[in-house]
Formats: sequence, structure tokens, C-alpha cells
Amino acid sequence: MDMNTLLPIIVQVITGIIGGQAVGAALKQAALGQLPKILGGAIGGVGGAAILGSLLGGGTVDPAAAAAAAGGLGSALNLENILGGAGGGAILTGIIGAVMNAMKK
Repeated sequence: MDMNTLLPIIVQVITGIIGGQAVGAALKQAALGQLPKILGGAIGGVGGAAILGSLLGGGTVDPAAAAAAAGGLGSALNLENILGGAGGGAILTGIIGAVMNAMKK
């Protein structure tokens, strides 16, 4: 696996964890531990970026723009990876928090 394949996944996981931590801090009544926030954020980050990428038409890319962005970190730092990762991580962590809170009652 080369870095052009691995780097977007790393960005999605990191932004997902950030989104999960933000929701975990906002939902104090859910009382989530660190492990559910990290795992929910990481898994949700990858899933959210994949969903957002498919909604935005990730398969239709201008070849000239793809060639210009293919080198380095520029191809990994795009809208789908950052916003999709943070949003997906926040959403999945919120769902996990709601389920765990409902199971306590």
C-alpha cells in the first residue's frame, strides 16, 4: 500500500476522532469513555468520508486537476476527507452515546 492510498485514510481517521471527541464533550449526559469516542470517531470518519465522497461524485475528477493534486499531502486534504471524516465521526459517536445512554435506563 503506497502513501497516496494510505494518507487519505489517516486524515479521515484523525478528523473522525476529532469529531467524536467534540460530540463526546458536548454530550455530557451520555458519559462516554475515551474508547467509544475514539473508535466511534475513527470508524465514523472513514465511513462519513466515503459517503460524502460518493455524494459529491468522487469518481468524476478532472484528469488535469488530479495530476496537479496527486503529489504529497494536497490530495488527502480535501473536502471529502476533512468534512466527511469529522461529520461522520461526530454522527457515529452521537449515535453510540444515545444507544449507551438508553441501555443504562
